Amino acid sequence: MKRVFFPVAILFFALNAGGQPSVKTGADQLTRVIHVIGHDRVALLVNHTAKVGNAHLVDTLMRHGVKVVSILAPEHGFRGTADAGEIIKDGLDSRSGLPVISLYGSHKKPTPEQLQNVDAVIFDIQDVGARFFTYISSLHYLMEACAEQNKRVIVLDRPNPNGYVDGPVLQKELTSFIGMHPIPIAHGLTVGEIARMINGEGWLQNGVRCKLDVVPLQHWKHSDGYAVPVRPSPNLPNNNAIGWYTSTCLFEGTVLSVGRGTQHPFEWIGHPQLTPYAFSFTPQSIEGMSKQPPYENIPCFGLNLIDSVPPRGVTLKHLIRLYRDYPEKEKFFIPFFDKLAGTADLRQQIEAGMSEEDIRATWQPALQTYRTVRKKYLLYP
Repeated sequence: MKRVFFPVAILFFALNAGGQPSVKTGADQLTRVIHVIGHDRVALLVNHTAKVGNAHLVDTLMRHGVKVVSILAPEHGFRGTADAGEIIKDGLDSRSGLPVISLYGSHKKPTPEQLQNVDAVIFDIQDVGARFFTYISSLHYLMEACAEQNKRVIVLDRPNPNGYVDGPVLQKELTSFIGMHPIPIAHGLTVGEIARMINGEGWLQNGVRCKLDVVPLQHWKHSDGYAVPVRPSPNLPNNNAIGWYTSTCLFEGTVLSVGRGTQHPFEWIGHPQLTPYAFSFTPQSIEGMSKQPPYENIPCFGLNLIDSVPPRGVTLKHLIRLYRDYPEKEKFFIPFFDKLAGTADLRQQIEAGMSEEDIRATWQPALQTYRTVRKKYLLYP
């Protein structure tokens, strides 16, 4: 069962500076959200990006009398301050007094006990359109648990700032929490659309299907892009970094630094041995962003992408260039790279000296098949 709630006609639109109707997220349509919830008791799988104006969705719903029972926290935590991979502990939210249940670490799927007092779970998290950004993996496990326990999932949709389709499609043998679905690196879906795909393609365990409601966006299409108003994770501090993320996150599978421990992660790439490069940075431990980053207090030399416009696609040119310039090529890639890429082919192609053009050509058959499947689940042009 899945329902998509399109808002009723409205007489007045908030206009942006260009005179066009401004984007309304699912959470912005509060009257519609409360109508969808009805009298249900709800838990919320949310983080710091679940905003309604300047207020958090949790506080807003409670103020309007919604029966909020608990908060489920993904990677980086409910307030979004934990570093990548950091263990999140259960606790209490000091502002609302609600219990906070971690869905990261060894425990990623809600248990029957954690959902026994709720009728529905609301998912509202800003995604960035990359397969390895783990919020969509948390959504998968939430849908699976709710399907098994006969609970509803309500997705409050948000725009995808990287709304294009590109990159290698995940091969099944490399399935992991950073890649759970046979989709490309840049999947070109909103979380509402990918929830529909997860359901429709039967990707949940044993082919179960979740009772899914989506409150869709207004005034947005995939070609629009989107300026994210709140950083989606501690190490994606601005929209330029978000734009580069689908390409530069692949460096997390190498011995190079992606700029963790600076104010420009995923915009600065380097290594202590790349001394011919003029640009340099020195990672340092930063509370709330990166504790004990790679090469802490050691100068790294490499690339500065701050003033470079991100491509609307996954580019390999920087990865290929730095591989060629790195003095110990046999040590450049680490095992994590294949999981990020979703295939062992990409590493092998780069090691073999293939050009970016030739590598990209090998992606096209699987991408065409994916685009055909994707069309079935689109809510926006």
